[in-house]
Amino acid sequence: MHIRRIARRTPTRPRTRTRTVAAAALLSAATLLVSACSSGNTSTTTAAASAETAQLAALPHSTPSSLAPYYDQKLTWRSCGVPGFQCATMKAPLDYANPGAGDVRLAVARKKATGKAKPLGSLLVNPGGPGGSAVDYLQQYAGIGYPAEVRARYDMVAVDPRGVARSEPVECLNGRQMDAYTETDVTPDDHRETDALVGAYKKFAEACGTHSAQLLRHVSTADSARDMDIARAVLGDQKLNYVGASYGTFLGATYAGLFPDRVGRMVLDGAMDPSLSARQLNLEQTAGFETAFQSFAKDCAKRTGCPLGAKGSTPAEIADNLRTFFLKLDAHPLPTGDADGRKLTESLGTTGVIAAMYDQAEWEQLRDALHAAMTENDGAGLLALSDSYYERDPDGRYSNLMSANAAVNCLDLPPAFTSPEQVEKSLPAFEKASPVFGPNMAWASLNCAYWPVKATGEPHRITAKGAAPIVVVGTTRDPATPYPWARSLASQLSSGRLLTYVGDGHTAYGRGSACIDSAIDTYLLHGTPPANGKRCS
Repeated sequence: MHIRRIARRTPTRPRTRTRTVAAAALLSAATLLVSACSSGNTSTTTAAASAETAQLAALPHSTPSSLAPYYDQKLTWRSCGVPGFQCATMKAPLDYANPGAGDVRLAVARKKATGKAKPLGSLLVNPGGPGGSAVDYLQQYAGIGYPAEVRARYDMVAVDPRGVARSEPVECLNGRQMDAYTETDVTPDDHRETDALVGAYKKFAEACGTHSAQLLRHVSTADSARDMDIARAVLGDQKLNYVGASYGTFLGATYAGLFPDRVGRMVLDGAMDPSLSARQLNLEQTAGFETAFQSFAKDCAKRTGCPLGAKGSTPAEIADNLRTFFLKLDAHPLPTGDADGRKLTESLGTTGVIAAMYDQAEWEQLRDALHAAMTENDGAGLLALSDSYYERDPDGRYSNLMSANAAVNCLDLPPAFTSPEQVEKSLPAFEKASPVFGPNMAWASLNCAYWPVKATGEPHRITAKGAAPIVVVGTTRDPATPYPWARSLASQLSSGRLLTYVGDGHTAYGRGSACIDSAIDTYLLHGTPPANGKRCS
């Protein structure tokens, strides 16, 4: 079951992950959109980003009196148990349309600026998802791994979005149920397997509706963006300074669209395109993973012992061998030595390969895992990659990433498909986008069809007219957020500045390009954005 992955970084080496799109996370509050006529011709990013697409309207500058108690609240900081970090709980209205209906309690963490120079305020960070814990990201990487000069001038701050991790998490399936869900065959060969897949999606959706019924209606990206403005106010900042990765770029862009006059220094790394429908996002992301796989295949073919082909094999030959391997897994899952008796199914094996496409630093691990699976009948390596994708720990417990991911995605946009028949009609397009991953990603795009809460959003453009310069970063061979999305978002934003990383992997900041890092650090520290169109490698 592939859903968008978060961009995650570890303290020792920046690594990125972001969940694949099974239902795009786009703006949910339809009342915030200015409707416009549409020709219906939205087959490409450029067309979808045309002036005919609905646009996000800014909220009134003044804060409604009903929200004053939230904006005026005082945070009580306490030790997090992680040296150097403080934590607090912030309240936000469950329903912005009816603030008196109750609150959500959001987890906030910070690390105070370490330098003696005049502080620049707070710098909020978000790793993406949707469903990634910003607090974990801050404590495990951003708060100790961002450049020392940035950490010296900013209070590094994170807020777990509503429904995520420590912020009243959405709850759906338990660990054993999630095991069964992730093992479900996502490339059905007949009606029986199709029914089983539909049943798995329905069971997941019903569980979310049972355990988090009230919350599911109020976890949209627009809600979380408005929460960020409360955070800005209670932190004492006039402007929001922000670095968002992957889905975090959509969250940041949404904030800019709603509150353009409150944008400070904003970096959107691994950008999403809010003007695309769920089906378009899924299809273009499928092509993005094919691009990443082609890079992996070319690299593998240069190496002696490539498990997918002899040295000098063509990418097409390597792709054929991988598809053959997946077909064998479908018929005969491999043993893994897992304590719970799990075997490596086709679904888990595919997820393991996809997981390694996010960062070329993981290609060696993938080669080793494929070698063990294909020559030694050992699926443990690919299972480990899959477990990391789903955030499953060795004890069989899952984080709530997958639950929150679906909850936000399925609320933010109408489903990509509403029936198996629609998927079947679109299979040729997905297979053309990626012969290796296309069928898997097409069927994974059906997951929101059975969601218990109706989507409230639609594709739209974000212009954020009047906002300070916003740096939009795109990587040319990014699998999860294809480069055209960054071009599109930068062109939509009235103050967008496109910064390009020519390379592999998901997102660019902190991945080893001195050119990218210097451009972003200069902007964060001095407010000077890079020239629009600057390219780095």
